[in-house]
Formats: sequence, structure tokens, C-alpha cells
Amino acid sequence: MTEHRFEADVSRVLRLVVESLYSNREIFLRELISNAADALDKLRFRALSEPHLLAEGEALALRLIPDRDAGTLTIADDGVGMTAEELAKNLGTIAHSGSRELVERLGGAGDAKARLELIGQFGVGFYSAFLVASRVEVTSRAAGEAGAHRWSCEGGDTFVVEPAERASRGTSVVLTLKPEQRELLEPWRLRELVRQWSDFVPHPIELAVTREVGEGEERRHELAFERVNTASALWQRPAREVEREQYVELYKHLTHDWEEPLAWRHFHIEGTQMFSGIVYVPRRPPVDLFARETHHGVRLHVRRVLVLESAEELVPRWLRFVRGVVDSEDLPLNVSRELLQDSRAVRVIEKQLVVQTLDLLDELARDRPDDYALFWRAFGAVLKEGLHFAPEHRERLARLARFRSTRGDGLVTLDAYVEKMPLVQPAIYYVVGPTEAALAASPHLEALRERGWEVLLLTDPVDTFAVAGLREHGGKPLADAAASGVKLPESEDAEAHKARASASAPLLERIQRALGERVSAVRASERLVGSPACLVLPEGGVAPHVERMLRASSVELPPQRRALEVNLEHPWLQRLQARLDAGADAGELDASVLLLHEQALLAEGSPVEDPAALARKLAELVAAQG
Repeated sequence: MTEHRFEADVSRVLRLVVESLYSNREIFLRELISNAADALDKLRFRALSEPHLLAEGEALALRLIPDRDAGTLTIADDGVGMTAEELAKNLGTIAHSGSRELVERLGGAGDAKARLELIGQFGVGFYSAFLVASRVEVTSRAAGEAGAHRWSCEGGDTFVVEPAERASRGTSVVLTLKPEQRELLEPWRLRELVRQWSDFVPHPIELAVTREVGEGEERRHELAFERVNTASALWQRPAREVEREQYVELYKHLTHDWEEPLAWRHFHIEGTQMFSGIVYVPRRPPVDLFARETHHGVRLHVRRVLVLESAEELVPRWLRFVRGVVDSEDLPLNVSRELLQDSRAVRVIEKQLVVQTLDLLDELARDRPDDYALFWRAFGAVLKEGLHFAPEHRERLARLARFRSTRGDGLVTLDAYVEKMPLVQPAIYYVVGPTEAALAASPHLEALRERGWEVLLLTDPVDTFAVAGLREHGGKPLADAAASGVKLPESEDAEAHKARASASAPLLERIQRALGERVSAVRASERLVGSPACLVLPEGGVAPHVERMLRASSVELPPQRRALEVNLEHPWLQRLQARLDAGADAGELDASVLLLHEQALLAEGSPVEDPAALARKLAELVAAQG
């Protein structure tokens, strides 16, 4: 017998799970049945390459065995089983990572509902057993192994793994129920819970019942098992025969999410390829949505046999939030990752999954705009990746996209933007930056704001690449308001502006000399109205906050120098001109020019090279004027 101590964070999670889910105790059965069903699926999959693990024609089932005298409820399966090491690893840690973050977020969640949602995101369903049990024992024998082992815990800081006896492969979870939970030993109650939560599980769920047989002196009681679920694959049934609650429970079974999905779509495809499935859009994003190593994909079945838990090859990464199941009639049962990458059948399935998902999002946007806004807040940044990576779907994705803008009245579509554009406005203008507040006050927008033109405010890191992939919409090009080549209609005093720029050429050259390699050029601005200067992107350049993010991620980028545009009408520039004309000290001029450049950086939200030096300059400037 070996006693192990939980990770410190895991023991805290056990307590938080019990505290957070006190009003949802009955879900423990759904979670344990789901785990048992997964073990049966994994055995069938392994048996494809290891036929000795499963006898030909052998039926698989999971069983519920209540024992009133002992006060225990057993959930048993004859699935793939676990070794001693797997018992310690799978039941002694939470998702193998992330438990510390879960504890921190659970501790800060304001109510039980918020905690419930977080628990679902981290996949800690097994621990829901402690909602109803004072002690949990898991006896398991791995497929192909001779010996069995038992994991046991009483909900404290430690658990024990020791050798045990089990006649055949599989796992038995024995719950010693708390006194107030003994109702769960009643057959009617277990039938009710199975039909409510797990009726769709594609394996027989058998309940142990005591039946009276014989007559007279021969009458006796014997144990029998009766099936309590339909075990019907929902995706194979016509949609009109499936109830809303069944779709929801299938989603929870597939994802272990505690919340209902936001939307789903049930489809059957017939033709050169035959397959069916259901795609779901979750209500909230998982915690690892933007992690590089995050897994995605849908469950892949071949003729009702589970072959892959998450077939990433069927779902492009820009739809990685999609969950669901696909059942193919054409793929081989021994499908491999290599086959998935090269198979024509897989390409057909992937194409249809994309179409079905986009159709679902179209319907959600059209019929339930409030729910679509919820979807967009959760997954919009991911969907926009498709504008860059999936040009064949660019038009559909553009219609689905939503943006904040300088109008400040919620999300706007590109179609609505184009419809409201004045006839003289040449482009759909946007600006990219770290926050909406910083962008709304950006000096780059001053001329556009003066004309009353709307500007899209883009704050997601992917936006730079998304708009580069989009390029135009509704016959109007997209134009970055912070780019050097942005086109603005000529104002009434355009000729006067050109004359001033020509007359100020010596000043512009002097500013360029003072700044040196900090900027690529200095020129008179047509976009500035109230600000003295701004920095503009070169053609093909990326926003400065995106550049910093990429460099921090060790992405190699060529040096990017931006041009400085100055407002010759601003008092700062006029004083510089006057001091240059009067032959002012070169050091004094350079100091003022450097300060001009640093304020342009601050105005766009970029850091300055030497904040302490800037603070001293400002203090000296205030003192000199005081």
C-alpha cells in the first residue's frame, strides 16, 4: 500500500468543488457514467489494433449497483481500465496542469454559478463524487494486465494506491454515500437520473435490481440487471426526434462543460460521402483558447465506433472553439492521424463542418442577435483568424464580423458601416491599438473625426492580419488611418497646405537631423487637427503594440521605422520655426524636437526609451514657465 499526498492545489479544489456545487449534487452520476463510457470507447478503439483485448461479439456495458446494507453505490465498467501509475496520475492531479489557476479563479468567483462554470472549464468531473460520498474507492485492472489496483480517498489531503483483486479488466468506482444521500440507493431514483442526464450514452447502462422468482417454498430473491437507457446515438436520429434537453446533455457528455451550449446544428450528409454529426458552439471560452498547445477538434466515430477523441484535422484552427461529434460511414475503423491528413474523405468532412458551422453562426446572428453578441465577445478574435487563413470563406466571415467604432453605439457590421458611409468617403477606415479608449483619442483620427466619418477600433492582436486578408468589403477598400499612405479627400485649403509644407522644408529637415534613425522621414501632416505630431506606419507595417508583442514572443521582424508627421499649424511647431529662424542654440532645438517625438509615442500608447529623462524635461519645462 502506498499513500500519496495530493498536490496542495488539488486538495483545495476538492473542498471548493464540494462548497461550490452543493445545489447540483446529482450531476456526480452523469460525470462518473461519462467517464465509464469513455473507458468503453477507448477499449473498442485499442481493440482495433490489439484484437486480443476484446473477444469477438463481446458486449460492453456499464453497471450501477446500489447496496442498501453497506450504504454504497458502485459504477462499474468493463472498459480499458487503469494501471497503478495511471490511477495516481489521473486521479491525483487535475487535468495534469492548471490546478493552481483554477484555485485562484474559484476563490475569486462571486457566486456558485460562476464557480460551476469554472469547474467545468478545468475538467474536474470525477471529484464531483465527493458531493455525495464520504469515501471513494476506485478498483481498476488495465486491459492486458494481470493485476489490479485500488485508489481510495476520504476527501482529505491524501489518497492511497494499493494492490487489489478484480476478476477481469475494467474499473469499479465505489461511493460510500453520506447519510443524507441514501436516497440515491433507490432504483427509481437512479433510473430517473440516468434518463435525465445519460439516456443517450451509446452503451447499455444496467441497473442491479432484486427480483423475486419462484413460488411458494421455492420463492427466492436473486440479483438481475435491467437496462435503463436507450443508448441511441443522437446524431444518427432525425433531428425532429431529438429533444432540446437531449442535445444539451450530449454536449455536456462530450465536453464535460457545466453550462448549456449557446447553439448547435444537427446534420446528415449523403452523396459521395455519408456522415452525420452535431456541431456545438459553447457559451464561454475555455481557459486555454489562445494557448499554443491547446487541443481542439470534434469526436470522430466510424460506423458508431469512437476512433478519435479530438480529430483536429476535421476542424480548422480558426474554428477551434467548435465542439461536437462526426460519424462517418466511409472511413476505415483503423483510421490514423496520417490517413486523416491525406484522405479525400476527411477533406470532404472538414469542408462540410466549416459550412455547417458558418450556417449555424449565420442563423444565430440573424435570429438571436443578443446571443450572437455573446458569441462574438467570447470567440470573435478566433473567428477573425479565418479572414487571414481561409480566403475561400472571406466573404462569409466578413459578414459575420463585428467591430467597435468611433460611433460608440455597440458593435457594427461591415455592411452597416458601408451603408452609412457618405458618398465622398473613399474607404472603410480602421485603426489598430491596445485599447478602445486609446484608439478613440488617437491623433491619427482627427481629420476623419472632423469630417464625421466612422472609424473601426480594432484591439485584438489578430486584427492586423485579419484586415490584411480582408482588404475590401462592399466595393470599398479598407484603409488603416494610422498608415502613411492613407488617402484623404483634399480639403478646401489643400493648396495653402502644400505651400506651407514647401516653406517649412528647412524645419522638417532640421527635425529629421535631430531624430536621426528614430524615424524614417518627417513630413507635414494632413490628418492632424489639434495634436502637434504623430507617428505613421510604413506600407505593410504592423501596429507598434503588435510589433512589441511579436518580438516578445521571439518572432523575428525586420526593423520598422515610422515616419513622423507634424502639424505645422500647431503652436509647438510654430515656436520651433521661430526659434530656427532666430538661430536658436542647436542643443535647445534638439531637446524640443526629442520631446515632440516622445509625446507622439505617448499619445499612441507606446513606451518611451527613457521615462526618467522625459519626466525631468517636463519638470524643467514647467519650472521655466512658472
